Amino acid sequence: MASVAFLGLGVMGYPMAGHLRNKGGHDITVYNRTTAKAEQWVAQHGGSLALTPAEAAEGKDFVFSCVGNDDDLRSVTTGASGAFAAMKTGSVFIDNTTASAEVARELAEAADKAGFSFLDAPVSGGQAGAENGVLTVMVGGEQAAFDKAKPVIDAYARMVGLMGPAGAGQLTKMINQIAIAGLVQGLAEGIHFGKKAGLDIEKVIEVISKGAAGSWQMENRHKTMNAGKYDFGFAVDWMRKDLGICLAEANRNGAELPVTALVDQFYKDVQDMGGRRWDTSSLLARLEK
Repeated sequence: MASVAFLGLGVMGYPMAGHLRNKGGHDITVYNRTTAKAEQWVAQHGGSLALTPAEAAEGKDFVFSCVGNDDDLRSVTTGASGAFAAMKTGSVFIDNTTASAEVARELAEAADKAGFSFLDAPVSGGQAGAENGVLTVMVGGEQAAFDKAKPVIDAYARMVGLMGPAGAGQLTKMINQIAIAGLVQGLAEGIHFGKKAGLDIEKVIEVISKGAAGSWQMENRHKTMNAGKYDFGFAVDWMRKDLGICLAEANRNGAELPVTALVDQFYKDVQDMGGRRWDTSSLLARLEK
């Protein structure tokens, strides 16, 4: 059993912290910007709550975070009452936020100077993956820190991989989002085309999902897309945040992402339709408007 803190109890963080407590058996202190959410978590899972990230992190072996963006991450780490000021020597900070590679490298350097380790460890699998403890975790950082943290991370993951030095986890997550954007747009266009052609979409998917067109998105989202229901996963607002990170990084490294840039604009159209909190499969709604 390790001494653990978890910062950020949102849609993803809340169940992830629960798995660390219940499946991992770890002693956990939680922090959330809205204290009522932390109180709810403690009432459900046990453990304790802290009123600041620094208070949560003090004396802990491992500190996890899962917050919104780069600014939120800096706030809970190096900001006022941030966790980094309270981290003990030899401990490990594991960040599950989808953020930029730039901030990951920045925080890894700060952690190294302070005598502890930082791992950027964004996740894939959505809310269902978090709730079921089967997330894929892409990690950037040093091998020794990864080896120390992996048995703890395993509590909420089915796949954990070290992708390279600091920032490599975030870069891998960018590839994940780039691939998803193209897949969902292709699936949306396929379903839209099938409807216009008068085909039975369920029969179509039953056949083509067993061939080269098959994907997780097809298996898990085609029914709700076909029904026009878009409240089953990762929100459009968050996808646009992630694609913005991808496009900014591509601008820095010279990669060409024409499809990603186009799909990002399609998601802006969905936002303009009032679909900011719809899930990413709502690209179909744009075609059917």
